[in-house]
Amino acid sequence: MENIKTFILMACLVLLFMWFGALIGGVGGMRIALIVALLMNFTAYFFSDKMVLSHYHAKEVTSGADSKLYAIVQRLSDKASLPMPKVYIIDEDAPNAFATGRNHEHAAVAATSGLLNLLDDNEIEGVLAHEMSHIKHYDILTSSIVAVFAGAIAMLSNTARYQNMNSSRARQGFPLLAVILMPLAAAVIRFSISRTREYAADAGSAKLTGRPEWLISALSKLEGYSKRYVMKNATNETAHLFIVHPLAAFSGGLNALFSTHPSTQKRIERLKAFKNQF
Repeated sequence: MENIKTFILMACLVLLFMWFGALIGGVGGMRIALIVALLMNFTAYFFSDKMVLSHYHAKEVTSGADSKLYAIVQRLSDKASLPMPKVYIIDEDAPNAFATGRNHEHAAVAATSGLLNLLDDNEIEGVLAHEMSHIKHYDILTSSIVAVFAGAIAMLSNTARYQNMNSSRARQGFPLLAVILMPLAAAVIRFSISRTREYAADAGSAKLTGRPEWLISALSKLEGYSKRYVMKNATNETAHLFIVHPLAAFSGGLNALFSTHPSTQKRIERLKAFKNQF
């Protein structure tokens, strides 16, 4: 079922690119956009995780490094009956974490050094269990594909802003239409896939650890820091990957309306409902 959903998403993104190409260059533009979109799908499927990890300068951690982070992920992967994902650490003061990859056998979990410094071991386990839940339910592939396409859409929107178009299409408002609608489409896609998956991953963390209060405590701390600190290299296109929004300090007003993350208060309220089940 998850593979079908991902295929549908990729097909919709291809159609979105074709529409954008037609908007700018007619039939010729649509054909070029189709080729670009197919190449993007190939790249996103096989290399999106590497692109995201490289963007955030993530460094792989191994068991030989005697890492607490690695040990916790290994314990959780055993409990979840999942293959051991690759583990990465990001040299970043802002506390955060995400998972990426295309399937159970090709998955990765990354956490910032700030998260390891801020949280205690139980809270770290609650956060990483959330990320393992994303892996278990194949959220990582969809999220990684959307990150790549959202970045491409942003570039195409900027291209449209400066595109030399013939006067008749310009008078029809096509450049303005493209500049407005493409980023909005990317935001809606990220918004639609992310909020429900965050709630589900929170629930998965509670079930995997049997201690929902660990994630509740972690989210409370992460919320406070996210409003004051912004991650280096953070982008709107990859923000939906993280357990808390890395640009939350800038997400007031209309940005909050289209935030890829539900409010931390609502997430905590839902987690509290699990406390009596364990």
